[in-house]
Amino acid sequence: QVQLVESGGGLVQAGESLRLSCAASGSIFNINTMGWYRQAPGKQRELVASLTSGTTPYYSNSVKGRFTISRDNAKNTAYLQMNSLKPEDTAVYYCNARALTTARVLADYWGQGTQVTVSS
Repeated sequence: QVQLVESGGGLVQAGESLRLSCAASGSIFNINTMGWYRQAPGKQRELVASLTSGTTPYYSNSVKGRFTISRDNAKNTAYLQMNSLKPEDTAVYYCNARALTTARVLADYWGQGTQVTVSS
C-alpha cells in the first residue's frame, strides 16, 4: 500500500502565498504521476495541477501562472507553490499519486486533504 500525507494548508489573505507538500510512503516501486486536486463546498473535485515523469506540468486555467507543481523523486514528494491566492482558491486540496507498488500493482492513491482558506 501507499500512503500520502499532505501539509502546508492554512488561512491566508488574498494575494499571499502558500506551499503545499505531499509525501508518499509505503510499498512504492515507482510513482508515475503526482497531482493536486481541490474541492470547494458544494462543488466537484477538480484537477488543479499534475506532473508526470518526463512530461511538462499540467495546470488548470484557473491557476495557470500562479501555481507551480514540482516533485522531488528521491523523496517521493510533490509540492504545490501557490502564489497570488484568491478567495476562489478556497478549498480542501488533495494530493493524488498514480503509483506502481513493489507487488507491481498500479493504482491511484489519495491523501487526506488539507484546507486552504483565502480571505478577501
